[in-house]
Amino acid sequence: MGPVRGTFRRVTRGSRIAVTRARLATWTTHASYTQKWLVLGSVIGLISGVGAVVFYRALVWANQFFLIDLGGYRPPTPYSEGLVAASTHFTRPWAIPLVAGLGALLGALLVRWFAPDASGHGTDAAIAAVHHNPRGIRLRTVAVKIVASALTIGSGGSGGREGPTGQISAGFGSFLARLLDLSPSDARVTVASGVGSGIGAIFGAPLGGALLAAEIMYRDDFEVEALLPSFIASVVGYGVFGSFQGFGPLFGYVSGYHLSNAGQFVWFGLLGVIAGFVGLLYSTTFYGLEGALARVPAPSWVRVAGAGVTVGLLGLVVPETLGTGYGWIQQAFTSQLLALPLWVVLALPFVRILATSLSIGSGGSGGIFGPGMVIGAFVGAAWWRLLEGHVAGVPASPAPFVIVGMMACFGSIARAPIAMMLMVAEMTGTLTMVVPGMLAVGAASLVVRRGDHTIYRSQIRSRAESPAHRMATGLPLLASMRVEQALAAPRCVVSESLAIDDAARALDVAHVHFAPVIDDESRYAGTIVREALDQGNGPLSERVTNTVVPLQRASALDVALEAMTATPLSWSPVLDENRRVVGTISISDVVRAYRFELSERVHRASALDGSGGFLDLVLSPDSPLVGHVLSESGLPRGVLLIALEREGRTTAPSGETQFRRGDRLFAVGAPDELNHVRRLAAPAAPTTSDTDTDTDTDFRP
Repeated sequence: MGPVRGTFRRVTRGSRIAVTRARLATWTTHASYTQKWLVLGSVIGLISGVGAVVFYRALVWANQFFLIDLGGYRPPTPYSEGLVAASTHFTRPWAIPLVAGLGALLGALLVRWFAPDASGHGTDAAIAAVHHNPRGIRLRTVAVKIVASALTIGSGGSGGREGPTGQISAGFGSFLARLLDLSPSDARVTVASGVGSGIGAIFGAPLGGALLAAEIMYRDDFEVEALLPSFIASVVGYGVFGSFQGFGPLFGYVSGYHLSNAGQFVWFGLLGVIAGFVGLLYSTTFYGLEGALARVPAPSWVRVAGAGVTVGLLGLVVPETLGTGYGWIQQAFTSQLLALPLWVVLALPFVRILATSLSIGSGGSGGIFGPGMVIGAFVGAAWWRLLEGHVAGVPASPAPFVIVGMMACFGSIARAPIAMMLMVAEMTGTLTMVVPGMLAVGAASLVVRRGDHTIYRSQIRSRAESPAHRMATGLPLLASMRVEQALAAPRCVVSESLAIDDAARALDVAHVHFAPVIDDESRYAGTIVREALDQGNGPLSERVTNTVVPLQRASALDVALEAMTATPLSWSPVLDENRRVVGTISISDVVRAYRFELSERVHRASALDGSGGFLDLVLSPDSPLVGHVLSESGLPRGVLLIALEREGRTTAPSGETQFRRGDRLFAVGAPDELNHVRRLAAPAAPTTSDTDTDTDTDFRP
């Protein structure tokens, strides 16, 4: 009885988990936008903050063990980490290359054995997930990323801590999307919010982190839907991280600097141009060296370890290349770092580029965001060193140039200028350098955009080119249609309690290769694939997969099509509000419904007789239509609203489209009914006849 009782307990526990998961998934489907993202954003922020704390402490431990205890060298730390000064010399110089190589080797082996996708810089992987597969980041990858990055950077590798933290938070967002069966659009938002909240938490820059989540996904666009959830997640993540590590800015309050004359704009503008070219060099060197190292005929762990040893040797000559480098930025705010010989100061940005390209470009685990800031700081410091004492109007301190250099160099090559300006302002506790930063970032961005360069190759130019939005922009009619218009009756539904042989037989009889699975309460539990039933005995629940995204009746068809094309089955179950299966939908069902709807609309438009017309007008602020959705607007049934233009974007309206002031409407119908629409759209304007026209309205019989 013991084994039977144990099995029963496991089944009961599993059923309870499934029921809880189903209830949570149902809640996310029916909750309002504010309720949903207030809860999900808070959960993402909580995990992001905890993940940032765990990774930060792992990095501190690795740095203490490898670089300080074994290597005998202590790098400097920034304000928020105690302002510890760097060691004046290497007590065991022979150990530095060995320690850097050992940390890189251990990290590379960990990645190779457990999660090959954890290599390199994590931010690019998270961006790719947002665009292509937001439900696909594995939790194993997150765990390996934490340890491997701590080993690589803590032993002296030149890398940043933002990439690992962003991937940690994005990984949890991806897990949450799988757990709650979130729609593809919601899954993208959870992953993007995770990226922004994680980076904002570990840098103590929640506002910049939230904007980064929306800005870093595209070269020339914003992921607008991610803004509000990212604000919530970033604030919560920052609160959690600050509760453990303190709430002070990373570099303290760098204040007391201001513009004294307009001529200083010239030097900041030139700094922006220089920073733009250095950013281009950073990106070109990183990917060029990455490609060259990938062609070396040796195992990946050998390449990574060799690169680690090389960085260690480089660090013996230029210690500023070891570790995160944030402590060196702190020293650059004063003249302390700039007491070095001029040739060393001028070489610092380029040596740091080489070290980062070796550490991370070889396949090591770490971020490229942090090194980009360090490189920009060194560029600003070098520019100040060249001007100081030779040009009138140059500030007595290098701090303004260091701050602006950080903004311009990485903000331009990362194609995230606004987020970068705000993040640096938050990290330095001052907004006084934002205005010259705007000039420098603008100049640097012009340099970078000439060749359409970016350091994040997973970025897509705009939402229109993103696979995530292509359905809505390429086939706007789909966005106005609902799943219920293409719904098909399920040919086979399998109970979770069936034996494997019986389930296989049910699929064979129905002539299907996959089917939805329901639990004892007839709620959706997952999907079974016929091939999975030929792999021996065991409970059917072990063969159930959750890779298929279930849909709701009211889901838009563009969302449904995107969800189906993201899985090899090209099919999804359709659930009601209680997560019971009410039907299925396939790509062929969508195509069939699309053709029918298109033919219906064409028929309605062509059915207009000689007295018909076309209307083109803009909604006035006092229109009673403003604030109402199309299905409840009271428009005449004979009027066909064929398009709506808002903020330069034209879409096909659906019944749930809410009218806003300034919307431009395009409709066809009989003139008397179109006149009624015009009265609703602009109550103060006089009614026109068929033959009257003005700048807002155009009737064409």
